Amino acid sequence: MSITTRPVAEGDFFAWLGLYEGYATFYETTLTDEKAVLIWSWLIDPKHEEHALVAVDDDEALVGLVHYREFPRPLEGDRGLYIDDLFVADSARDQGAGSALIEAVRSIAQERKFGVVQWITAEDNKKAKKLYEEFGTRTSWVTYEIAL
Repeated sequence: MSITTRPVAEGDFFAWLGLYEGYATFYETTLTDEKAVLIWSWLIDPKHEEHALVAVDDDEALVGLVHYREFPRPLEGDRGLYIDDLFVADSARDQGAGSALIEAVRSIAQERKFGVVQWITAEDNKKAKKLYEEFGTRTSWVTYEIAL
């Protein structure tokens, strides 16, 4: 299987939704219709900060997605790209889709002369961590959050 990446397009909604539902299921999160439509509206709005790329197979079927956004790095005096979501369909795992999506985000960051691409994953997501360690270095930072 050959994998290519491209920006998400308006006609991709239902294929994207299937992938994003898989992502939500993996993380045991409920994806409501309202939330899915809201996120989709962000992704197709060129003025919104959240962007998406999709991985496409030989048959032009969507097999993966990545959502990313730009962020400032004050101490470095530059900017970076942050990967919010990365998901590949079970049927396309170990076929290069995850790597292609990470590479595509890295290429965008390099074109913009940014300093870093960052992302997080669950501690127990061993398969993803194996892939991620091919691209990046695990940091010593600990994440905190305040639920509101």
